[in-house]
Amino acid sequence: MARVKGAMMTRKRRNKVLKAAKGYWGSKSKHFKMAKQAVMKSGNYAFIGRKQRKRDFRALWITRISAQAKVNGINYSQFMFGLKKAGVTMNRKMLAEIAVSDKDAFASLVETAKAAL
Repeated sequence: MARVKGAMMTRKRRNKVLKAAKGYWGSKSKHFKMAKQAVMKSGNYAFIGRKQRKRDFRALWITRISAQAKVNGINYSQFMFGLKKAGVTMNRKMLAEIAVSDKDAFASLVETAKAAL
């Protein structure tokens, strides 16, 4: 049987990695070995970043709700507990949006929470 050489697939694989490393500084974008390491590392950073983005947004929403709740004379934990007791099931993303855009509606939510406590 004839010997099969893998030049075409090897070149395709290397070009794929070098294309992913395009724009990296120095030899990380030119040399396959360094590009491969850089692409693997950047993939790990991207994976971690997708998880961290969710945490960061939740923290931002909580900060916005807390700031607006303090303006209305109640702290964050009491506000959330009051909403839960009142049966208001609204997620933090929507509460933060209301806190930023419609302060009167948020004040009425605070009154609902205070009444339930």
